[in-house]
Amino acid sequence: MKSFKNGAVEIAYLDEGEGEPIVLVHGFASNKGTNWVFPRWVTTLTKAGRRVIAPDMRGHGASSKLYDPADYHSARMAEDVSALLDHLGVGRADVMGYSMGARVTAFLALAAPQKVRSAIFGGLGAHLLDGGGLPDAIAEAMEAPSLDDVTDPQGRTFRSFADRTHSDRKALAACIRGSRQSLTPAEVAHIEPPVLIAIGTTDEVAGSGAVLAEAIPGAELVDIPGRDHMLAVGDRVYKEAVLRFLQQRP
Repeated sequence: MKSFKNGAVEIAYLDEGEGEPIVLVHGFASNKGTNWVFPRWVTTLTKAGRRVIAPDMRGHGASSKLYDPADYHSARMAEDVSALLDHLGVGRADVMGYSMGARVTAFLALAAPQKVRSAIFGGLGAHLLDGGGLPDAIAEAMEAPSLDDVTDPQGRTFRSFADRTHSDRKALAACIRGSRQSLTPAEVAHIEPPVLIAIGTTDEVAGSGAVLAEAIPGAELVDIPGRDHMLAVGDRVYKEAVLRFLQQRP
């Protein structure tokens, strides 16, 4: 496993394949393996001739665990991705994020547009604009003594997921409380790279993809039929749309 330090925070990452680089930024409570390796995104992209770079975001996977919500501001996590590109000597890359990772990708595209060739927002729509998304009940579920003590349905889903991935639940509770920043329609209107938005048609977490696409000039929207927030990640329609977008973008 490869890693580097952005200040005091150690970030683990994978770097596979050759060709034009794409950075994959996973979602909340996930990691590079669960979000990108197991659904065969890494295989799909490397076979398509891409160099795939995928970090474990702070608080997740093999990266540093932090317990102050302020350490998980979306801008700070975007800085981790930017620092990883600098560490690898990559000046510019396509960046695809899912859910929380899509929020981080949006912050990166605004803060360092020269580093983002294109931006792909998976599993995130209007909640980028209204600050919605995963509620405090998720943090409370992470802090509960056991899954049996969690009554909130969405909380149970994410607690079960965190248990399966052997995550640090205290770090995840801090993350969910600190990482839900929104952007205004005026801000996302200034996102310079080409944007693709891909959301499952039964996703109740992301918010409207159409609303976000309307706010970003030239953004392309793809519906992933019959998929919810969890199942859309590895869907064939999603992968085909991303490969097509990467081939066609300037």
